Amino acid sequence: MHTITKLLQEKNKTIYCTLITALSVCLMLDYVPGCSVLSSWVTPPVALFLGLAFALLCGQAYPKFNKKVSKYLLQYSVVGLGFGMNLHAALESGREGMQFSILSVVGTMLIGWFIGRWLKVGRNTSYLVSSGTAICGGSAIAAVGPVLKAKDGEMSVALGTIFILNAIALFIFPWIGHALGMSQQDFGTWAAIAIHDTSSVVGAGQAYGEEALQVATTIKLTRALWIIPLALVTSVIFKSKGQRISIPWFIFFFVLAMVINTYLLGTSETGMQIGTAINSVARKTLTITLFFIGASLSLDVLKEVGVKPLVQGVLLWLVISCSTLIYIYCG
Repeated sequence: MHTITKLLQEKNKTIYCTLITALSVCLMLDYVPGCSVLSSWVTPPVALFLGLAFALLCGQAYPKFNKKVSKYLLQYSVVGLGFGMNLHAALESGREGMQFSILSVVGTMLIGWFIGRWLKVGRNTSYLVSSGTAICGGSAIAAVGPVLKAKDGEMSVALGTIFILNAIALFIFPWIGHALGMSQQDFGTWAAIAIHDTSSVVGAGQAYGEEALQVATTIKLTRALWIIPLALVTSVIFKSKGQRISIPWFIFFFVLAMVINTYLLGTSETGMQIGTAINSVARKTLTITLFFIGASLSLDVLKEVGVKPLVQGVLLWLVISCSTLIYIYCG
């Protein structure tokens, strides 16, 4: 039995490495003249789907490696996207969404508390799910968890809940946006506020269009800065002093990249070519990141999530998605 299990694990690792290699090669074909058509099918949703399919059919191959690579590759990819954005245009396009972010963060936390109480979800789990929905998914949960002194099981349940909803959002949001005839500006705002994790927000924006990507990324990363005050408020509410707050430094590097692209690279043709090249690579590494994120899911995570936290996450997600749409169309 041990031998069979070991052979299956080796087979899964081989499939895992083969999928990563195939995705990377297809994406690199975009730089080969006449082969760009072959790379066009490797979109963020496709990469996520392949990761999910592998995880659910084969299990996890390299869980620690997968988790670490997805975390850092996402951050590097987001910073690289900054080299394709103009600071003034990005701030102008995201200004309206930033104002709504303040209301949505506070409102989501309050509504999440009420839903959690109604469903009788554990205090810590409910608070973590609400935090992940309100700000930026797994990053917010990872930052607030230690301050809350949450147990590993509570962290896993909250992360699993948010992860499942992120995967669904990446697939259905662009479809809903097109069905409703949403503009690039409106979709970018909606995705940034209604989708949890930065990776899925950027992936959905990229799938919808260039302007949607810029708006969604700007608003989402501005929204992610709320991790800091949320962690401080959490330490006061739950009286957790001396806990270290995890600051998302990559957000500041993203802003720095936009500044460099606007005031240095954007002033010459050679500079613009450099910025475009970095941005192009970042889009491809983001696609690979979504495969890693999809491969992080497992049947064990699905079982561990349970019904009540998932129902809380879905209800909270529906509330913020619908309220954001109302704000966009009536505001």
